[in-house]
Amino acid sequence: MEVTWSWISPYFPHIISIVALLLLLEQLSYLRKKRFLPGPPLVLPFVGNAISLVADPTKFWNRQSAYAKSTSLGISGNYIIGRYILYVYSSDLSHKIFANVRPDAFHLVGHPFGKKLFGEHNLIYMFGQDHKDLRRQIAPNFTPKALLIYTDIQHRIILQHLARWLRSSPAESLSLRILCRDMNLETSQTVFVGPYLDEAARRRFNVDYNFFNVGLMKLPIDLPGFAFRNARLAVGRLIETLADCAAASERRMAAGEEEPSCLIDFWMQENLRLAAEKPFECSHREIGGHLFDFLFAAQDASTSSLLWAVALLDSHPRVVARVRDEVSQHWSPESGAVIGGDQLREMKYTEAVAREVVRIRAPATMVPHIAGVDFPLTENYTVPKGTIVFPSVFDSSFQGFTEPEKFDPDRFMEDRQEDRVYKKNFLAFGSGAHQCVGQRYAINHLMLFIAMFTALIDFKRDRSDGCDEITYVPTIVPKDDCRVFLSPRYSGFPAL
Repeated sequence: MEVTWSWISPYFPHIISIVALLLLLEQLSYLRKKRFLPGPPLVLPFVGNAISLVADPTKFWNRQSAYAKSTSLGISGNYIIGRYILYVYSSDLSHKIFANVRPDAFHLVGHPFGKKLFGEHNLIYMFGQDHKDLRRQIAPNFTPKALLIYTDIQHRIILQHLARWLRSSPAESLSLRILCRDMNLETSQTVFVGPYLDEAARRRFNVDYNFFNVGLMKLPIDLPGFAFRNARLAVGRLIETLADCAAASERRMAAGEEEPSCLIDFWMQENLRLAAEKPFECSHREIGGHLFDFLFAAQDASTSSLLWAVALLDSHPRVVARVRDEVSQHWSPESGAVIGGDQLREMKYTEAVAREVVRIRAPATMVPHIAGVDFPLTENYTVPKGTIVFPSVFDSSFQGFTEPEKFDPDRFMEDRQEDRVYKKNFLAFGSGAHQCVGQRYAINHLMLFIAMFTALIDFKRDRSDGCDEITYVPTIVPKDDCRVFLSPRYSGFPAL
């Protein structure tokens, strides 16, 4: 050991000098890309501000938003894991990014290290005609006929879970986050691939999805034993499971003896119809990847919205009273019937409540893109190639609207129409070619939950200091995971 040290010791000052030079060059590269934009003037070598991002995402993004708001451009810079990032506060610039998703501009990634997690064949990574063709092929998955079938599934699963919540702990408050997540996972599984997942497959699916969720919020260290590696491997298994479901559905639809009962059936039925004109080039595994994309989009965002709906309704009893009154005009729990599509369409105020929940607490607060080229975002600033760009859907939701910090569902009613007047600022479902294809499904699910939860349950928050502060998991949720006391509104609660 002494011999080794004596051999290297003459070179040690040179090694230190080289390392210092590399660190200096990295810092200069960051400053060159950031130029005059606000943001931290100094960043740690390689990791940048990743540690503070992982330790407290809410504080990190609030600071980044404050940087962006401090300038008329509405953008700010930072540095994470060897990557320069750009935070976009301005709604106009966010629209510009959404409108320029193409090979020679911005690439939608959904997560800063999404391709490593999701694989290469997801819908969000597609461009141009390939992307248009695929969206056209999946359009039948969200027709009124399909949504009607999904609504029946959603209603029955929500009802089962509400009854389970009431039975589980009647004298104590419940933390709703995991309960809502489990309800949504069962709903997504049943709506998307219904009869093709048996109970054993569902249990494995739930375990793997939890691995994925945990890995989303960890540093992208792709080594054995790290959460990111576990997440990546879990996604591979989930996609294989969904691919098997697609293959089974294709066989069932090809037999032509049964009508579609879930989303993958509608998809495979359409593929078989189109096969006579042009063979469908997606493999079952690629379809599994797209299904996983749907699942991810529906699962965590929906959980976030359900939690915020309960939190916001608890502090707005007049809104609860109006929702209950409207629901009672269109649906009676005693009837044993589900809330159908016709009833949902008549619940205008309940829909306004759902849209206001999504506006004021946009679940996916940012939509990461990567600059594929040097892109002139403004007259004075060009986004360097390779930059991870974060258009802030959350910040856009507070721009333009009347008293934007106020929870006010009436803004979406016919007499005010703020959803139309300030449409460019309502970006919770994205914009442009990659706008969420399942947004009607998502709104229906939130409406059903709000209608049934308020009609069937009396609820009260178990409030604690800071319970309504925002936490990232990775979508946003109340800090206390929305703890509530629950009781049935009447003794004839279904399934109790």
